[in-house]
Amino acid sequence: MSQAGFVALRCAILTISDTRTEDTDRSGHLLQKRLTEAGHELMDKQIVIDDVYRIRAKVAAWIADPAIQIILTTGGTGFTGRDSTPEAVSVLFDKPIDGFGELFRQLSYQDVGSSTVQSRCLGGLANATAIFCLPGSSGACRTAWDGILHEQLDGSHQPCNFANLVIPERGTHGG
Repeated sequence: MSQAGFVALRCAILTISDTRTEDTDRSGHLLQKRLTEAGHELMDKQIVIDDVYRIRAKVAAWIADPAIQIILTTGGTGFTGRDSTPEAVSVLFDKPIDGFGELFRQLSYQDVGSSTVQSRCLGGLANATAIFCLPGSSGACRTAWDGILHEQLDGSHQPCNFANLVIPERGTHGG
C-alpha cells in the first residue's frame, strides 16, 4: 500500500430539522467549522425538513454530483416523531459502513450512557461518495467528528481511511 498524504475533500452538510434555521443550526455550524479547520472544502450546506423524500432527494443529488465526495447529515436519526434519516438515506447506499454506527455508539456511551442505543447513526458509500448520518445534537456531532471522521477523512491516516475510497486515483487503497 502506498503512503498517501492529506488531500482536501469536497464536502456537503445537510441539517435535517423541522425547526432549525441557518442562525440556530449549531450542529451544522460545528461540522462546518471542524471540516474546514481540518483543511476540507465545504461545497454546499443546506437545511431540509425531516421528510423522507426531501432528505433522499437532496442526498441523491449530492451523490450524483462529482464535485461532492463526502456528505455529512445531522438530525433525524432517533426514534421520535418524524425521525426518518436512516429510512431516507440507507436505500441509496451501494455499501453500508456498519462499523461507523457501531463505533459511534461505543464512543457516545461515554457521554450519554445507555441512551446511545436510541441512536440510528449510520454511514455508507454510494457512487464513490461517503455519507455519514449523525444525530442532531452538537455533542453527538463533536463525538463523531473528533472520534472517527477527523482521522477517517484524512488520506494520511493508516492503515486505511475513507479519503482513499472517494478520491478516484486512490480508490484501491481503502483497506
